[in-house]
Amino acid sequence: MTKLSTFSIVAFDPSVPAWGVAVASKFPAVGAVVPWAKASVGAVATQSYANTTYGPRGLALMEEGLRAGEALERLLKDDEERELRQVGLIDARGEAATFTGDDCHAWAGGRIGEHYAIQGNILTGPETVDAMVRAYQEFEGDFPERLLNALLAGDRAGGDRRGRQSAALYVVKPEGGYGGMNDRWIDYRVDDHIDPVPQLAALLNLHRLYFGKSAQEDELQIAGDVAKTLQEIMQRQSYYTGPIHGEFDEETEKSLRSFIGNENFEDRTDFKAGRIDQPVFDYLVQKFSA
Repeated sequence: MTKLSTFSIVAFDPSVPAWGVAVASKFPAVGAVVPWAKASVGAVATQSYANTTYGPRGLALMEEGLRAGEALERLLKDDEERELRQVGLIDARGEAATFTGDDCHAWAGGRIGEHYAIQGNILTGPETVDAMVRAYQEFEGDFPERLLNALLAGDRAGGDRRGRQSAALYVVKPEGGYGGMNDRWIDYRVDDHIDPVPQLAALLNLHRLYFGKSAQEDELQIAGDVAKTLQEIMQRQSYYTGPIHGEFDEETEKSLRSFIGNENFEDRTDFKAGRIDQPVFDYLVQKFSA
């Protein structure tokens, strides 16, 4: 069995509420092995000679009502190779538990704080998990950003002493998925890259661009210079053949619906009100600049 030298954080944000895992490793596709989560139940990170049954079994135990520590005890009790394992759990209440077996390769260990557990093995040293603790506690962004910021801090503090290869961010909340039809809010992986954690950050930024929503004051009326700019872009991209007059007329709206649909920004454009979210407008201007 290949060892999964990894550092990760499992955490809970009661303000959303949401549960999540951020993980990185010198191992291909770490996101296919380590992170497990279920909304209103909890999250699990299973690593170091990973017993992947810890993910679904841990979630099932917590869904039955066991606290994170109790679920951890049950998982370890049934595993004859438990001293090779490392695992972190967070339950529906935000209680955390972490375990590092005596046979995990040094440096290996974990930390527990309010609503989080951080753990890692084959690290450059304890500075990796200590940096993750500080970053998670001090960062004031939203929950996915906090998880990613902690992961990046650990990565830059030393991380996996063998190097870098993959990273993943998995966050769930009730009805948080596409169209509100599942709980998979954030689910991004970088499976093989020389510097995967910054790539993961870029994917999170893309998620915000496509699935975020601007406050009303950050919406732009499609008129005047905004309309002219969109008409010019669409004309260059062969969506629009009319004059550049800055009016949101029927021909402009029809062309814009086609253009926006092709760029996947329907959720950030209000065609009825003739408004577009400014981050999307700025992105389109940059992407299709003359």
